[in-house]
Amino acid sequence: MQRREFIKLSAALGAASALPLWSRSLLAAESRPLLPIPALLGADARGDISLVAQAGSTQWRGQSVPTWGYNGDLLGPALRLDRGKTVNITLHNRLPEATTVHWHGLELPGEVDGGPQARIEPGQSRQVSFTPDQPAATCWFHPHQHGRTGYQVAQGLAGLVLLNDAESDALLLPKQWGVDDIPLVLQDKRLSADGRIDYQLDVMSAAVGWFGDTMLTNGAIYPQHGVPRGWLRLRLLNGCNARSLNLSIDDQRPMYVIASDGGLLAEPVKVSELPMLPGERYEVLVDTADGKPFNLQTLPVRQMGMTLQPFDQPLPLLAITPLRIIASGTLPDKLANLPVVPSAQGLTSRWLQLMMDPELDRLGMTALMQKYGHAAMAGMAMDGHGGHAPAAAPVAQAATTSGGMSGMDHGGMTTGQPGVYDFHQGNQINGVAFDMAKPAFAVKRGELEKWTISGEGDMMLHPFHIHGAQFRILSENGKPVAAHRSGWKDTVRVEGARSEVLVRFNHLADAQHAYMAHCHLLEHEDTGMMLGFTVA
Repeated sequence: MQRREFIKLSAALGAASALPLWSRSLLAAESRPLLPIPALLGADARGDISLVAQAGSTQWRGQSVPTWGYNGDLLGPALRLDRGKTVNITLHNRLPEATTVHWHGLELPGEVDGGPQARIEPGQSRQVSFTPDQPAATCWFHPHQHGRTGYQVAQGLAGLVLLNDAESDALLLPKQWGVDDIPLVLQDKRLSADGRIDYQLDVMSAAVGWFGDTMLTNGAIYPQHGVPRGWLRLRLLNGCNARSLNLSIDDQRPMYVIASDGGLLAEPVKVSELPMLPGERYEVLVDTADGKPFNLQTLPVRQMGMTLQPFDQPLPLLAITPLRIIASGTLPDKLANLPVVPSAQGLTSRWLQLMMDPELDRLGMTALMQKYGHAAMAGMAMDGHGGHAPAAAPVAQAATTSGGMSGMDHGGMTTGQPGVYDFHQGNQINGVAFDMAKPAFAVKRGELEKWTISGEGDMMLHPFHIHGAQFRILSENGKPVAAHRSGWKDTVRVEGARSEVLVRFNHLADAQHAYMAHCHLLEHEDTGMMLGFTVA
C-alpha cells in the first residue's frame, strides 16, 4: 500500500476511534493534526448524566495553554438525548468562579433553562431534570453567567446536544458518529504573550465583540479527517464569541442544508455559501463520491474587526479526504413536515429596539481604529457623529472587567472617576440595560406572538437569540427569509434593519427563573443588551 493511501486509511480509522498508536505516530509526521471527535455521552440506565466544568490545558502551536472544558480540558462531550425521555443532569463546578449551564436551543421550563439566575458557585453542584419534547435537532450548552459569559466561553466551555426522535431516526441520513456524521465546533481564539487566552472585556470588545486571530475546529488548528465516499453529514456550530462565518467548500462543490437551529427543514436546500451567526447551528450534507480531497473554509465577512489577517481571505477550517470505504447514508428528497407559517394578523406584538450608547460607539470605534487601522472596518462607511469614525480626541480610559465580576449590577454610565467611561450598561434594549431583578414583560403560555427586533440606527451586527422556544422568521433584517433559514430557528440576524419572528412559549418561566432574550454577540450580552421575560 502506498504511504499516501495508508495515511488516508489511518485517518478513517482514527475517526472510528480505532487508530493504533503506531499509526498515529506516523500520521503525526504530517503537517496537520487529526480532527478531534467529542465523545457521545448518553444517559445511563437511570437516566443520569454528569457534567463537570473544570480547568485544564490544551496544546496549540507548541504552547501549553490554560483552558476550561466540560469533563475534560477543552469544550465538552456531545450529549445524546431522546425526545420524550427524562434525563437528570448533575452539573459540578470545579472552576474558580461561579458559572451556569444554559441549554441553548432546547425548549425547557425557565427553572431548568440555565440562564444567569441559575448560578453554581465554585465547588458546588446543581441537578436539573427535564423531558425534551421537540423535533430532533443539534443544540448546544454553554455558560450564561452574566458579565462573564464571553470570558467563560472564550476559555473553552461549550458542548453539543444531539436531540433525536423517531421521525429523524427513520430517515436514511448519515448516522455513524465521527465517521460520516461529523460534529464541528468552530471558534476563534487569541493568545497573549504569556501563553494564555487573551480575553479582555473592554470598551473595544464591548462595542464590536471579542475576536481572535486563529480559528479552531473542535479545538484544533486546521485539522484533517478521513471520511467514506458518498454522503457526508456535517453538524456545524458557530461557537465564536462575536465572529460571524461564511462557510463554503474550496473546490466549489455544493452543500445541502438539511437542518437549522431547531431541526430538519422540509427539504434539502442547495447552497454554495453558508453564512453563520454566533450561536447558530446547521446540518449540511456534502457529496464525497468523487474521492477528491477538499477543504471546508470560511470566506471573508462584512463585520467590523473580523476582516483582519488571516480572515481577509478564504481560511481553511478542515481538510477532508474521502477514502475507498463506501458510505451508506443518503440525501432524502423530503425531510420533515413543517407547519405552515400562520398569519401574524391580530397577534400580540412586541417591539425590541437594540441600541448602543453613542459614547460606547465612539470610543469603541476609536479604539479599534487606533489598534488595527482601517483594515478593521471591513469596508464600512463612516458616519458624521463620531461612531464608526476616528475621533479627534484620544480614547478615554475605559473601565475593564478582565476578572473578578460576580454580579450583574454595574451602576450607571459613569464610574465617578473623571475621564473614565463605564461601558457595562452601554448596550441596551428599548433604552434599558439588563436588570436581572426586573423582567421586562410577561407572555401568555401557548399564545403565538409577533416580535419585531430592530437594529435601526445601529449598524452593528446583532445575532438575536430567544430562550425557551424555537420560532419562525417572517422577515430578516428587512428582507424575505432565505430558504435555508425558513425552518425552526432560535437566532435571527439583525443588522441596521428590522427582523420579525413568530414565537410561542410552551413552558412556564417565573420571575426567579425568567427566560432571556439577547444579542448573542457575547460582549453585547455581557454589557446590557439582554432582557428577561416571564411566561405564565
